[in-house]
Amino acid sequence: MRGVVLAGTRSGVGKTVATLAVIRALEADGATVQPAKAGPDFIDPSHHEAVAGRPSRTLDVWLEGVDGVRRNYYRSDADVCVVEGVMGLYDGDGSSTAAVAEALDLPVVLVVDAKAGMESVAATALGFERYAAEAGRDIDVAGVLAQRAHGGRHADGIREALSDGLDYFGRIPPQGDLEIPDRHLGLHMGAEAPLDDDALDAAAETIRTDRLRDVAREPPRVAVPDPGPATGGRLAVARDDAFRFCYPATLERLRARADVTTFAPTAGDDLPDCDGVYLPGGYPELHGAALAGSPALATLANRASDGLPVLGECGGLMALSRSLTTADGDTHAMAGVLPADVRMHDRYQALDHVELHARTDTLTAAGGETRRGHEFHYSSADVDADARFAFDVVRGDGIADGQDGLTAHRTLGTYAHLHAESGAFDAFLDAL
Repeated sequence: MRGVVLAGTRSGVGKTVATLAVIRALEADGATVQPAKAGPDFIDPSHHEAVAGRPSRTLDVWLEGVDGVRRNYYRSDADVCVVEGVMGLYDGDGSSTAAVAEALDLPVVLVVDAKAGMESVAATALGFERYAAEAGRDIDVAGVLAQRAHGGRHADGIREALSDGLDYFGRIPPQGDLEIPDRHLGLHMGAEAPLDDDALDAAAETIRTDRLRDVAREPPRVAVPDPGPATGGRLAVARDDAFRFCYPATLERLRARADVTTFAPTAGDDLPDCDGVYLPGGYPELHGAALAGSPALATLANRASDGLPVLGECGGLMALSRSLTTADGDTHAMAGVLPADVRMHDRYQALDHVELHARTDTLTAAGGETRRGHEFHYSSADVDADARFAFDVVRGDGIADGQDGLTAHRTLGTYAHLHAESGAFDAFLDAL
């Protein structure tokens, strides 16, 4: 599977819209397209899936390591993979778009905001190319995709100004229908605010798919380790509007080793009969009343007190707490398994790649092991004075006082999102 990376000159340049237009254009050209996202995002991939019809792969060197990124890339089979970058090409000390492009040896197409420039667009691309060479980075900047560019003289001026070695891959026209609305955790999810099909089709017509397919390359492959023996256990995974944030590779690893059943607490589902529970992150603050009245949380509290292994990440941690107070001041009772009260804020409280060091054996790590992940949340947790934590935070913020992994019974709640390549979910499955 050959691939190409769409990288921005900065955040907010329109990478997601450009990626969706490229996916649509390649599909119209007869290609099967696998979308992917550099960085630990959950929201942009939901838009990829809405257009491509298949889950988007998460590619992050911090979360997965170089070999893990290569393995995750090849967990799908398609004609071409389109990787959307994160922030600007070189931004991010944990795992930048440039780091992902280097790990996969993929060419970079630079998404440049061209609404007020022609030659300046070419100069920008040349600067990004020369920066890679002078910094000793193995980055192949193949050319530009002009975002918010008109046709005719505008597009011709950009193409003619590009120096030898930098190609013109087309443009995304300035159009109001090609915008995704924001909310407090970023953009709306793909199923909530899909782009207008006609507008996306019109944008796709201006993409030079022949040039994209010509420059796309196949990354190196690495050996895929045995996922380990099946546990024989049954794992219940929450999947609804409150628990959306789960990497595809994580669900695949869980299903490879356990009998996975899903349930929807906000829809009134009770907790299924199971040997363990996984509550991914998501938007519990938007569904506080439904969660408070859910029979699943009451059953979960009883089963957790009996020693059922329960793992909650971010939104899952919030649902396992005693209470959740929204930014508007509405308080909802949660499962009450973990000794904490959670409050939402108007500004984010943490955003970073994280590294955790296990103080003792816990559901996702043995004592002394480290786990790498990512945190992004607008909530804070007020924990009891005698609360117990499983992890010291080496990098990041965690829950409180440089600690993460709030524990009670055999329940673990973290603000950190982990990837299957970290080994955390294999450890969790072994605990079932």
